Amino acid sequence: MQSVQDNTQGNVAVLIAGPTASGKSALALALAERIGGVVVNTDSMQVYRDLRIITARPNAAEMARVPHLLYGHVDAAENYSVGRFLRDAAAALDEARAQGRVPIFTGGSGLYFKALIAGLAAIPPIPGEIRAAVRSQLEACGPAALHAELSRRDPVAAARLRPADRTRIARALEVVEATGRPITDWRQEGLPPLLDAAATAKIFLAPDRAELYRRIDARFDAMLSAGALDEVRALAARRLDPLLPAMKAHGVPWLIRHLSGEISLAAAAAEAKKDTRHYAKRQFTWFRHQLADWPRVDPATACEALVREIGR
Repeated sequence: MQSVQDNTQGNVAVLIAGPTASGKSALALALAERIGGVVVNTDSMQVYRDLRIITARPNAAEMARVPHLLYGHVDAAENYSVGRFLRDAAAALDEARAQGRVPIFTGGSGLYFKALIAGLAAIPPIPGEIRAAVRSQLEACGPAALHAELSRRDPVAAARLRPADRTRIARALEVVEATGRPITDWRQEGLPPLLDAAATAKIFLAPDRAELYRRIDARFDAMLSAGALDEVRALAARRLDPLLPAMKAHGVPWLIRHLSGEISLAAAAAEAKKDTRHYAKRQFTWFRHQLADWPRVDPATACEALVREIGR
C-alpha cells in the first residue's frame, strides 16, 4: 500500500483557506508534519515583519517544526501586492519542490488564492512620486472627489467601486496616471496561474460562527498579553503612510488611536475585535461567491479530510 507521502506526488499543492482565527496555521503545521510539507504563507498581513503578534503569525517554535516560507519577509513601509505575492510564491514552489516537500498554502487572503489558480493582471510598478501625489490629493479632497475623477478617466473601474473605497480608488488612479492606461485594460493582460486547480487538494475551513467570534475575541486579548501594544507603538513611531496595508491591519488603527490618547485600551480592543468579526463575515461571503467549488470543512475533521484527498 502506498504511503500518504508517496501519493502526494500526484498533488501540486495543498490549499487551506478560511476566515481569520479558524485554525488554518495549526492545521497547516499538523498536515506538514504528517505528509512532509512546507507551509507557504497566503495571508496579506503576515508578510510584514513589523506585525508578528498583531497578525497572529506562527511563532518561532512552530516555524522550527517544519519549513515556513513568506512569513515576515516584507517591511511595513512597502505596499505588498498580489503580483509580488505571485512572484514570491513561484520561488517558494521551486524551493519546496527542490526539497521534495509538498507546498501547503495557507491563509485568509482570497485574492492570493484566486491568483494562484487563475493568474493575475501584470500591472507595472507605480513610481513613488505618483503614489504620493494621488494620496495627498485623497487626503486633501476626500474619496468622493477622487471617485469622480476616476469616473472620467476609467469609468469601468469607477463603476465597480464604492465612492468611499479609498484604497481601491487611489490604486486605480495611480495606475492610469502612471501608465496612461486604465487598470481595467491591464487586468486583461496578466500573469498565468502558478497551480492547476484540478491538481490541488483544497478546503475552506468553516467553523461555527459563534465559536469563531469567541476565538477572535480571545485571540485579540492574547495578542495584547503577548505585547501587541508595544509592537504597534514601534510601528506608529515610524510615521508611515496610513494608507499602507500594514497600517490598516486589524487592530493597528485602533491601538494607534489609543496610543495617541484618543480612546481607552478597552475601547480600542472592543473596536478591533468588532472589525475582525466583520472581516471574518466578509471572508465567508467572498469565498462563497468567488471560489464556490472549494469544500467547506469543519476544522475538527479538516486534517483527515485533506489526508484522504491527498491519498487518492
